[in-house]
Amino acid sequence: MEAGTRSIEDIDGIDGIDGIDGIDDIKAIQRVVATVERTQRDKDAEGFLTLFRPDALWTTGHGKVLLGLDAIAEFTRAVLPQAAWDGDVTYEVIHTQFLRPDVAAVKVRQVYHSAEGETEGAPLYVMTKQEDGRWLLHACQNTEVRSG
Repeated sequence: MEAGTRSIEDIDGIDGIDGIDGIDDIKAIQRVVATVERTQRDKDAEGFLTLFRPDALWTTGHGKVLLGLDAIAEFTRAVLPQAAWDGDVTYEVIHTQFLRPDVAAVKVRQVYHSAEGETEGAPLYVMTKQEDGRWLLHACQNTEVRSG
């Protein structure tokens, strides 16, 4: 199983799957999250940007609001390649709720692992299914998890 994904048989964290293409959509969503993980780990800005709709919006873990792919791309290209973390990062889908057959809210657990310890984020990705069947990031909010 790819890092950052759950077994497809484990559907306890998936709501609203009646009338959905089902397992194929769930797998496709998990692949997007796995690609987020890989592109973050590899500091691959261009690969990361392929996951967004042109009209996407993104709020970073520190509250910066990015409206549209151009703004997301400018920020990502400036920040991701220079990101200073020494270790690994994992992304795990912890809950998926289909709001409509072509819209899913996906809650993710993001953990940066380093020699100094772990830090955690709690992204929420609203993803939409495109006419060609691909799932893309549409509205996303990353939230830093603070201990204590």
